[in-house]
Amino acid sequence: MHWTTILAAAVVAAAVNLTTAVLGGANDYVFEPVKAEVKKGDDAVVAVRLKHKATGKPVTDAVIVTTRIDMSPDGMGEMAPPLTPVPSHEPGVYAFNTELAMAGRWLLSIAAKVQGEPETVVGKITFRATR
Repeated sequence: MHWTTILAAAVVAAAVNLTTAVLGGANDYVFEPVKAEVKKGDDAVVAVRLKHKATGKPVTDAVIVTTRIDMSPDGMGEMAPPLTPVPSHEPGVYAFNTELAMAGRWLLSIAAKVQGEPETVVGKITFRATR
């Protein structure tokens, strides 16, 4: 082999390794409930924290692209109230006002775009609505 061919192959291999290390993926992030229990009612607030798994740091610049909350575990379509974003004063926390009409388990499905990541981060978080 010629030296230039070997050198070119080494440069390409290094570039691929650097790109892979810099770009993570959707699995590098996790949504966690801020509080697993929320009082039921028509003015309930559910909140999740988006964290980078490797560093444990909150992700503050995500753009929430979809949300849905259902009675869990059945995912009762008729019990899917709207979610309205509300301000959060804690970094990496995304909060939503909703109506939790019944006590029991509720499932929040959420998807977010994280700056610099090509994939959408998806989470499913269970909350318990209490009386």
